[in-house]
Amino acid sequence: MGGAPEGLHGDVLDRLGTAIAAGTIGAGEVLRAEELVARYGVSRTVVREAVRVLESMGLVRSRRRVGTTVAPREQWNVHDPRVIRWRLDGPGRDEQLRSLSELRCGVEPLAAELAADRATPEQCGVLVGAVMDMAVHGRSGDLLAYLEADVVFHRTLLAASGNEMVAALGDVVAEVLAGRTRHHLMPSRPEPDAIRLHRDVADAVRSGDPAGAGAAMREILREADAAMRAGVARAPGPRL
Repeated sequence: MGGAPEGLHGDVLDRLGTAIAAGTIGAGEVLRAEELVARYGVSRTVVREAVRVLESMGLVRSRRRVGTTVAPREQWNVHDPRVIRWRLDGPGRDEQLRSLSELRCGVEPLAAELAADRATPEQCGVLVGAVMDMAVHGRSGDLLAYLEADVVFHRTLLAASGNEMVAALGDVVAEVLAGRTRHHLMPSRPEPDAIRLHRDVADAVRSGDPAGAGAAMREILREADAAMRAGVARAPGPRL
């Protein structure tokens, strides 16, 4: 797909999703097509497509004689990267960060331990290369390039676990990492200790040391959580 219709659909989807995630449009409210057409200045087709995607994500539900209503949060697909992004952009950012951090603490050390037994030589090479790229971009202060390398590292580690359920969380972790950068919740220059810990994980995975890989990953998550808490304290933006 391409062109203006896709752009309009994406814009309406983001605006509606952000409003629902923020609670500006609350659970139980009815979304009327004619009102959305007037509010966003788009066609019914664009509105219908945006609502269809929201329904697939569990944010809204359509019922005969009732129409399209906003669903309670318990019904949302909270693992959808777009839902994560919208929640990070809204007043529930702190709560979302806490939830995601707890998820990562439960999954990524396990992924590192499994990867130490199951990673392929190619995956080990990608992990080492990603750490090298993180070191280079960390020194230069190129945070977007650093983020890209960091995402490659964590996606590869999850995949190297050899567990498809763990590997499927790659998009979730990538969105967390991107959100930290987008909202300036990390240091302006990555901490050398953080890069060293990533190298420790890669080395432990390469040498087949599950305990060492898991321990280093737990340290990464502790360091990241401390950095985010410091960033939340100093960053402007919505609070709970």
